Amino acid sequence: MAQDVITQAPLGFGLGLRTQHFDAVLNTEPDIDWFEVLSENYMVAGGKPRYYLKEIGERYPLVMHGVSLSIGSTDPLNMDYLKALKQLANDVQPQWISDHICWTSIHGVNSHDLLPLPYTEETVMHVAQRIKTVQDFLGRRILMENVSSYLSYQDSSMDEWEFVNAVAEAADCLILLDINNIYVSARNHNFNPLDYLNKINPKRVQQFHLAGHSDYGDYVIDTHDHDVPSSVWDLYRAALKRFGGISTMIERDANIPEFSALEAELTIARNIARDTLGKAHPLNAAKGRKNMHEGKVTA
Repeated sequence: MAQDVITQAPLGFGLGLRTQHFDAVLNTEPDIDWFEVLSENYMVAGGKPRYYLKEIGERYPLVMHGVSLSIGSTDPLNMDYLKALKQLANDVQPQWISDHICWTSIHGVNSHDLLPLPYTEETVMHVAQRIKTVQDFLGRRILMENVSSYLSYQDSSMDEWEFVNAVAEAADCLILLDINNIYVSARNHNFNPLDYLNKINPKRVQQFHLAGHSDYGDYVIDTHDHDVPSSVWDLYRAALKRFGGISTMIERDANIPEFSALEAELTIARNIARDTLGKAHPLNAAKGRKNMHEGKVTA
């Protein structure tokens, strides 16, 4: 039923916007549907980053992605951070805002890492209430992303996918499903990544992340400094079959190549989606940039 749909129509295929590529984007206006920007990089009043953000935002739909919400911490929510985030959102008018289901700080000390949580009912209620507070403050639903992990808690009483579902339902938020993170955690914790995909509630998934990782044999690290490997592409195919056409983007945070290399990699995602879903599927027909100029993309 139409009234049951809580996610937005797909934007198509996007890339993470990185400073190395500002000029390439403005000078060549590549055939990219949308860009994801790291919120913390633009929480300043002006300067070059905000100039480029404004110029690129006039040409492409943008979404905002954060790494400092620390939604799972027992520290009070950082209201200075939230005020800056809201001001940035007012300026940028992103299609949506996302962060991670994790904790990053404790006692005011930032670990600068995305640390996993114990998967318990108590944690679900704690995280969900804080997400509700953030959503009320921002005046919109947000997306919460699954993180990769390298340890587990003895107190955990549910699987990670059950935890993600429970948080999203209790908070009435949406899900940013990171396909690479699922693969990394599956390898590190010895579970089947397809079990994860098949148990996530499709109703709440609004975006996919794709990325590369470092494989050390006995364990895998989510480094975002390699091309998307075949194992993650295979899992992406399965995710498309499970969830349908979801807005898809590629992250690259280190060892960043020329923009043309990322364009070529995004073409692989487009081809996989076309072959899996068919050319007529809305994801493959989506043109976020074109629709923005026609006034058809809404926040």
